[in-house]
Amino acid sequence: MSVLFVTGTGTEIGKTMTTAAVAAAALRQGRSVAVLKAVQTGVAPDEPGDAAEVERLAGPVTLAELARYPEPLAPDTAARRAGRPAVRPHEIAEAALKLAASHDLVLVEGAGGLLVRFDDEGHTLADAARLAGAPVLVVVEAGLGTLNSTALTALALRSHGLDCPGVVIGSWPAEPDLAARCNLADLPRAAGAPLLGALPAGSGALPPDAFRTAAPDWLAPELGGTGTFDPTRPGSQPASSAR
Repeated sequence: MSVLFVTGTGTEIGKTMTTAAVAAAALRQGRSVAVLKAVQTGVAPDEPGDAAEVERLAGPVTLAELARYPEPLAPDTAARRAGRPAVRPHEIAEAALKLAASHDLVLVEGAGGLLVRFDDEGHTLADAARLAGAPVLVVVEAGLGTLNSTALTALALRSHGLDCPGVVIGSWPAEPDLAARCNLADLPRAAGAPLLGALPAGSGALPPDAFRTAAPDWLAPELGGTGTFDPTRPGSQPASSAR
């Protein structure tokens, strides 16, 4: 896949860290990577956004951002309150495909969940992915409640005719409880797609060199990883994640 959209079952769920991990794994393979943040909200014009955080952690990637709005709200609401144009799905798709012409991998990070409104017509990230003909990776939570939100997101993807290569747990606790451990088996059933990775909690606080070294361990080969991190072991953390 040359273009991969990254969404989540909610906000603050680990989309940026997952995007950074996939980017780091691809860079380690010698692939060229571009990261497109469709809409950045809640960040001032002179502040680094999610795409810059991906670059900080993953390494040299091409960054693109279509719009940013200062208030931490849904994209359409943030655009309206800022008095600025909303970003349309075709703009996201066109930007992604243009980057794909000169990069091996383009990662498009959404804002919030899959069906968050981007404009006053109700278009969402799903519409952009459909126009780009790209699959959508879903970042999910580890614990209780994640199965329902994962199943709903998967249902929405299918209703839009979109392919989901798998799900990634955006923050795997150092001491997972019973629900989290059981969800390792249950999440693929809820998603109708395989579990392709789990990022240890706090991975974004690692020094960039440690993050880049460990990132492939957190991901399955389908995402360019080695899959050596075993989240089934309580307290399991990649060796290079020690601070």
